[in-house]
Amino acid sequence: MGGERAPALLRSNAVNDLFLRACRREPVERTPVWFMRQAGRYMPEYRKLREGRTLLEICAAPELAAEVTRQPLRLGVDAAILFADILLPLAPMGASFEFAKGEGPVIHEPIASRGQIDRLRVIDPDESLAHVMAAVRMLKRDLPVPLIGFAGAPFTLASYLVEGGKSANFAKTKKLMFGAPDDWRALMEKLAEVVRRYLRAQIAAGADAVQLFDSWVGDLSPADYVEYVQPHVRGILSDVQKTGVPVIHFGVGTATLLEAMRDAGGTVIGVDFCTPLGEAWRRVGADRAVQGNMDPCALLATREVAVKHAQRVLDAAGGRPGHVFNLGHGILPETPVDHVRAVVEHVREASAR
Repeated sequence: MGGERAPALLRSNAVNDLFLRACRREPVERTPVWFMRQAGRYMPEYRKLREGRTLLEICAAPELAAEVTRQPLRLGVDAAILFADILLPLAPMGASFEFAKGEGPVIHEPIASRGQIDRLRVIDPDESLAHVMAAVRMLKRDLPVPLIGFAGAPFTLASYLVEGGKSANFAKTKKLMFGAPDDWRALMEKLAEVVRRYLRAQIAAGADAVQLFDSWVGDLSPADYVEYVQPHVRGILSDVQKTGVPVIHFGVGTATLLEAMRDAGGTVIGVDFCTPLGEAWRRVGADRAVQGNMDPCALLATREVAVKHAQRVLDAAGGRPGHVFNLGHGILPETPVDHVRAVVEHVREASAR
């Protein structure tokens, strides 16, 4: 094993390191499995804990965030992902927001001027997001699997800031990007530096791997991604990869962007559910691990249907080193817990070698 990968081996006191070995494309005795949004509303214990509390209140309380992070472990997953939200860095930067019922996140003062961009603060995550680091340290005391930290990517964070929330066509974001490129660059540079620091801080606190989520980047053409987004993402990932921990680079709707995302960086490329896994792996190259990519909606049907879709992903991976089983996006709130468990059990048994 190369010397640059050694720190990742030494970071985790986890009993089960299958996930980390797969991220490094090392041989594993079976395919590791975890799920995006594996902790959340589909789990009855989370709904009970959520009673009388907002999502942000749970994120702000390290004990509660750690408890929610641990909840899916009873399903047999091979990694835990920190319970948090990609928007957490925005408030200390000076962009307050809330989660409006039925609407999702709402930015109180969407960015509409250069002055607002200039007023955004480049924060120190150890101070401004100390509760997140506390949850990471708390989990690392006794977590039996690797812990994944994460952050939202600059384009996705910028789109929330400019649109004021979710968007169907990202018209305001693209108007800024195309019409005021200097302002766009200033915004992206600030966000990229905050994300870089945030991921670094999570790793320093004990995260065994990190994932960069670019939830909305699939709305860009390859040329626009390369010009307006890739340089900022490359700066983040090239720096974070120096820590030696696996770095997962994931976006949604990225069938046309896989090569550009690969070039931006990441030791593992996450594949959404619309791109066949085998095709995606061929395009990103054998020198990268891949994560994915079952359709989350297949979990809503029967257990038999869910298992069939899981097997389809395993068949596409073909047992090659470097595959982490996951969904091609997050678990939906209405998903039956038993269906998730059935997929975990099937992946563990069917991939054993």
